[in-house]
Amino acid sequence: MEISKLFDFAIERNASDLHLVPGYLPSIRVNNDLYQINSTETLTGENIKTLIFSIISDEQKDNILANKEMDFGYEYKTVRFRCNVYFARENLSASFRLIPSKIKSIEELNLPAQLHQFAKWNQGLILITGPTGEGKSTTLAAIIDEINHQASKHIITIEDPIEYIYQPARSIVSQRELHQDTHSWTVALRSVLREDPDIVLVGEMRDYETIQAVLTIAETGHLVFSTLHTPSSSETINRIIDVFPAHQQNQVRAQLASVLKAVIAERLIPSLDQTKRIPAVETLLNIASVSSLVREGKVHLIDNVIETEEAQGLMLFEKYLIGLYKKGLISQETALTYAIRPSEIKKLLTDI
Repeated sequence: MEISKLFDFAIERNASDLHLVPGYLPSIRVNNDLYQINSTETLTGENIKTLIFSIISDEQKDNILANKEMDFGYEYKTVRFRCNVYFARENLSASFRLIPSKIKSIEELNLPAQLHQFAKWNQGLILITGPTGEGKSTTLAAIIDEINHQASKHIITIEDPIEYIYQPARSIVSQRELHQDTHSWTVALRSVLREDPDIVLVGEMRDYETIQAVLTIAETGHLVFSTLHTPSSSETINRIIDVFPAHQQNQVRAQLASVLKAVIAERLIPSLDQTKRIPAVETLLNIASVSSLVREGKVHLIDNVIETEEAQGLMLFEKYLIGLYKKGLISQETALTYAIRPSEIKKLLTDI
C-alpha cells in the first residue's frame, strides 16, 4: 500500500478528509459522511508508520515520537494536505484534510455578498467561528485572496499549518508556519508588528496568550482576522472574555467593544438532495448597541440585537436557515437539526 494511491483515491472522490486508524480500513469523508475504502487491507500501526514516515523529514519523525502528535502541511500534485499525526492506543494514526489549490471566491462558496465589505476595512478584528471542518479556513481564504487581488497591502499569516497558498497579486503575502518558520505563536505574534503588516491573519485564537496578542494587534490599528471554535456570536464574545482572569475582564470588554468589527458564525449544512454542503451563517456587526452591551457585560442580550437589527446587516443563524429553507435549498428537518436555538427555529417555522 502506498500513500500516493490513498491520496489519489481521496482526490478522485472529491473527499474532504482521509483517515488512517489502526484496525480499520483507510476512510474518506465525502459530504460529511465517512466511507471505508474496501479495496485495501485493514491498517496496522506499522502500516501507518510506514505510510506517514514516507512523506516526512527525520526532524519531523523525531518531533512526532517526542510530542505524540504533530500538524504539518504536505503538497501532493495540485492539492495541499493539512496533516495531523497522532497516537491512539500507542499506535500512530493520521487525518489529512484536502485543501484545493484554487481559492474559491465568496460567490463560488455561496457566502453572503456582505463579506466583500470585510475586504475593504482597514482596521479592527474580524472573527470566523464554528466547529472544526465547517469552512472557516476556506471563508477566510476567500476574503484574504480578494484583498490580495484588489489592494496593495502587506498581509502576514501565522498558521499551524499553512493551508491555502496565496499566489502573488497586488499585495505581498508573508505566510508563516508554526515550527517551520517560527518556534511559537507567542514569538510570532510578538514580532509581527515589526514586520510592517497591514493585515494579520492568525490561524486560531487558541489560548490566553494568542487572544491577548490578537486584541493588542487589532488595537494598534491593524486589520486582524482569526478563528474560534464557538457556535454563535454571543458565545464567541463570552469565550474571549472568560479566558482572562476576573480582574482583567472589564479591560478586555472595553478592548473588544473598541476593536471588534464582525463575527461570522458558520456551519456547512446538507443540501436538500444530500449531494453537497452549503454554508449557513450568523452575522454580528459591532454596531453601537452591540458595542455598549459588550462594554457593559450584557452579552446575553446580543442575540436580541441580532434578531432585531437585520436592516443594519446583522443576521441570526436561525433566520439564515429559514432563508435557505424558503429557497428550497435545505429541508425543514435539516433546519431543525442544525439550529443553534431550537425554540427560535420552531417559532420561525410556525410563522411561515
